[in-house]
Amino acid sequence: MAPAHDRLNVVLVTGLSGAGKNSILRALEDLGYETMDNPPLGALEGLIKCAEGNLAIGVDARSRGFDAQTVLATLEGMRQNQALRPELVYATADDEALLSRYTETRRRHPLAGGGKVADGIALERELTEALRRAADVVFDTSVLPLQALRQRIEQRYGGGVPGMAISLVSFGYPFGLPREADLVFDARFLRNPYYVPQLRPLTGLDAEVGGFIETDPDYAAFFAHISGMVDFLLPRFVQEGKKYATIAIGCTGGQHRSVYLVERLAAHVGRAGWRVGINHREAHREAHREAHRERAEAERVEIKGGDRTKQMSGVK
Repeated sequence: MAPAHDRLNVVLVTGLSGAGKNSILRALEDLGYETMDNPPLGALEGLIKCAEGNLAIGVDARSRGFDAQTVLATLEGMRQNQALRPELVYATADDEALLSRYTETRRRHPLAGGGKVADGIALERELTEALRRAADVVFDTSVLPLQALRQRIEQRYGGGVPGMAISLVSFGYPFGLPREADLVFDARFLRNPYYVPQLRPLTGLDAEVGGFIETDPDYAAFFAHISGMVDFLLPRFVQEGKKYATIAIGCTGGQHRSVYLVERLAAHVGRAGWRVGINHREAHREAHREAHRERAEAERVEIKGGDRTKQMSGVK
């Protein structure tokens, strides 16, 4: 087997149109990867043989001769080559986010033909579902800002600092589990600051919220258990060759308990010398909602102003 540092990284980037595949490829290019988008599937083997450095290749339903099983067979062949370190990355987003992006850009979905964008999205989901299930990592960009996506790419593939990189994610259960999580802890049994009126608008980043959570008689034992488990598992992840691990902590809304616990666990893990990144997922969701509310308000004011202009000019 080739030494780990001599192996060539090959990242196949796939997923849904409009979900961020091009952004992922650009981020990898900035990290020194040679990138190409949608080459014919039959050319992949030759491209890899000719590569002189780390390689990132965009593959999706627009690729000539696209077939999910062919992509998976190609990936399996690469995994048999001890000189390569291949990964499959899948970019996704929910239908609402994708439809909004196509509406804003006024672009046609590549698989919609002359039909509806929603039909193109549904068809592409069906064609690429096997790739999503087989992916090494799934990036859900529904509410993930571009800068946060780039940070996660840099953390996973930057390779500037030796050792395994740890990503800690807070989330709310109603919005679904983080698909990339290796470990998930449930904090919903702890007392909920949401039901304290003065704490409701705050987050787990605020000292008052942290103080309230720590008064729960189960908090200290819970944190000791999860931090102890993480301390036990991380070195063993390294032993099995993992370069990154994602640990998620969830609560009801992803605003108070999970945020505070992620911050505490990040400090604990960081003191042990691990590289740590933090993603408070629902904070991005709230920022997305706020931006949407602001756009809607601006459009309402613009429409109202336009109606007023019409009335003043006598136009009906």
